[in-house]
Amino acid sequence: MKHEEGKKRFDENYSRGPRTRRRTTTSSYPTDTSSSSSEFVLPVFHSIGHDSLRAAHAGMYFCDLTFSSPEENLACDEALLESAERGPGFELLRVWEPMTYFVVVGYSNRAATEANLPFCKANDIPVLRRCTGGGTVLQGPGCINYSLIVRISDGPFQSIPGTNAFILKCHEAAFTALLQKPVELAGETDLAIGGLKFSGNAQRRKKHSLIFHGTLLLDLDISVVEKTLAFPSKHPAYRLNRSHSDFLLNLKVPHSTIKLALAKCWNADEPLSSIPLDQINALAREKYGDPKWNLRL
Repeated sequence: MKHEEGKKRFDENYSRGPRTRRRTTTSSYPTDTSSSSSEFVLPVFHSIGHDSLRAAHAGMYFCDLTFSSPEENLACDEALLESAERGPGFELLRVWEPMTYFVVVGYSNRAATEANLPFCKANDIPVLRRCTGGGTVLQGPGCINYSLIVRISDGPFQSIPGTNAFILKCHEAAFTALLQKPVELAGETDLAIGGLKFSGNAQRRKKHSLIFHGTLLLDLDISVVEKTLAFPSKHPAYRLNRSHSDFLLNLKVPHSTIKLALAKCWNADEPLSSIPLDQINALAREKYGDPKWNLRL
């Protein structure tokens, strides 16, 4: 089969690097219990200062932050966007790695249509809804997620298509250089190699700021995708009605390499000093932990 031959050639030509240690956060990051502040201080990350594909956006914050629960990780993205919207409009790159399997449906997806709810329930796999559009995905070990928060006032971000094109063209160039493979923008918001998808992306827009986030497949167990997700009700033409196993591609590169490439691409060289913990906890509890939100469609 042409797909299998292409995937085999990719696997043979790009050897798998060593796995990096995963980082948990809410249980391991220190908190100041003597203070009533709604923020806690993060450890100082090593700054990653490089030439950027977006030199005009020098000084973007960098945050390598994974919470212990799926609900907190989704809540963190929304809370950071709201903070940027209310405040001075900071720009941020966050990266995080899910520690357990969970399904995430897009804002307008019907959970019962896009996910195998009986299988997920029987295997204690949560089904959550994110605040952005796009399709339904499986999160789990072997994925890296990134979240970009940028100001809408800047030229290319004035429209949804302009934002998609600008950010994904930046990633297309960055990953082509990293992988030495011809990465392509496929469909509206996918990145692929040889017609095989390794990244899906989505956005949410406020008045002054937007979040653009996505998942990159590194070594996710695709057999779990087959068991947890139905064939999508909406799919791009380039998918050619292929199954998840025949359509998805793991890059099989070290997690740290992907993080470095993203930080370099966006010149994210300023460590983020604090996050809105109270807002994240409230959103995780009242929204992302509520079946009325997650299963509303």
